[in-house]
Amino acid sequence: MIPYGKQEITQQDIDAVVDVLKSDFLTQGPQVPAFEEALRAHTGATYSLAVNSATSALHIACLALGLGKGDKLWTTPVTFVASANCGLYCGADVDFVDIDPQTYNMSIDALEEKLIHAKSINALPKVVVPVHLCGQACDMKAIYALSKEYGFKIIEDASHAIGGRYLDKPIGNCEYSDITVFSFHPVKIVTTAEGGAVMTNSQDLADKMALYRSHGITRDQAQMQNESHGGWYYEQIDLGYNYRMTELQAALGVAQMTRLNDFVSARHKLATRYNQLLSTLPVILPYQLEGTYSGLHLYVIRLQLDKITKTHKEVFDALRELGIGVNLHYIPVHTQPYYQSMGFKVGDFPESERYYQEAISLPMFHVMTEEQQDTVIRVLSNVLES
Repeated sequence: MIPYGKQEITQQDIDAVVDVLKSDFLTQGPQVPAFEEALRAHTGATYSLAVNSATSALHIACLALGLGKGDKLWTTPVTFVASANCGLYCGADVDFVDIDPQTYNMSIDALEEKLIHAKSINALPKVVVPVHLCGQACDMKAIYALSKEYGFKIIEDASHAIGGRYLDKPIGNCEYSDITVFSFHPVKIVTTAEGGAVMTNSQDLADKMALYRSHGITRDQAQMQNESHGGWYYEQIDLGYNYRMTELQAALGVAQMTRLNDFVSARHKLATRYNQLLSTLPVILPYQLEGTYSGLHLYVIRLQLDKITKTHKEVFDALRELGIGVNLHYIPVHTQPYYQSMGFKVGDFPESERYYQEAISLPMFHVMTEEQQDTVIRVLSNVLES
């Protein structure tokens, strides 16, 4: 089976992790700060905090922005459920903005239309979470302009997008957002096994997220209410969580970050070949928004169902049966039973639903060989033509 995504672990990565196992620190040592520095160096953001998952990153980002009961968070339906669940964790209400039919990211027109209506009924969101689906940046400059007009905060969900660029600057620099979130799950561009990070240019937000990451505890005398009792002293000044990343994960991340540009370059070569060799098939190929350079976590095609005899499910199942590990990213969140119990229903976000009826994620990983890619193309061609 050719998987849709796969990590690369080299001897450099293994040596980095083994060095930690032989060291004095398995957690809360020097590797987490080193990984955070690597992220700052890559993105240009002022602050970074590594955590144990992108879901944790989204949660502490929402908390730092003061999201709570009675507030509203908007995101896109075409994302993993964590992009929406983070709002629910804080007691906020969640709603969605439909996707652009070309980029599959949050539609700027739909967002503006929804904001106009929300303002008229005094129901504007406190936080908007645009998702850089597949690694391609949303139109952040336009979203940022709307945030200034309508007063919401922005969390970029860049779980797919490390190594990508927007307007010739690295995704994650937070020029057009308050906070950016990365994921380092094994199928992502860079892996720490499990893990995530938050990036920001605000010291206030960074300080708050640092507290939420580690039980709400501080050892900083400037943040304490009382004088220190001694070198052992700490204070819990807020309700936090144990969202820390381990030294093992961070060491793997440091090693992987040295190859990030190579990872993304390899993915672009594969995408170029896909674009060329799939151009005559009855599929819609990925669209690249002007001014963006995708991290290419995923390569998503859409079936032109009116030009083939098989259904979406039949194509998907046939590819899986023939050893092509395709996937579908994602089931629109508003159609999940948990969200339907809140009142969302099929038909609410038609572009997202049309995407779901046609989309298939083809194998895309930076150690994929041309032979493997040729196999994917050959099998897909045969399935579509039969």
